[in-house]
Amino acid sequence: MTTISSALRQLALAALTTLVCIANALAASPSASPQAQARYRHDMDICNSGQSNQSVATCRREAGSALAEAKHGAVHIDPAQYQKNALQRCAVHQGDDRVACEARIISQGDVATGIEAGGLLRESITVTPAQ
Repeated sequence: MTTISSALRQLALAALTTLVCIANALAASPSASPQAQARYRHDMDICNSGQSNQSVATCRREAGSALAEAKHGAVHIDPAQYQKNALQRCAVHQGDDRVACEARIISQGDVATGIEAGGLLRESITVTPAQ
């Protein structure tokens, strides 16, 4: 008898815990920002047009995952921190190479964007006179 009532209590507690968790998840689940939704639509357009460098199924799954992360607030990129991190990556270079790297980061030169570029591709041309 105690085994049955103990099992029923555990089952009731598990059901109650599940309901509380579901209610909290629904209440705390913010909708995606308009920027995240626009990014999702853009990503899906690229997937459907065949311009991505991956299969359509993988591309769609990645776009959906990015939107889900945005809904949970996990995707937040601070532009100032992004630029600071990029400038720190220039620290491995010395002299003119470092100056050129930092110039590319602060947008002196051409910047290609998109999936085919793999993110941002920064390019600058430096003309060096013959000696």
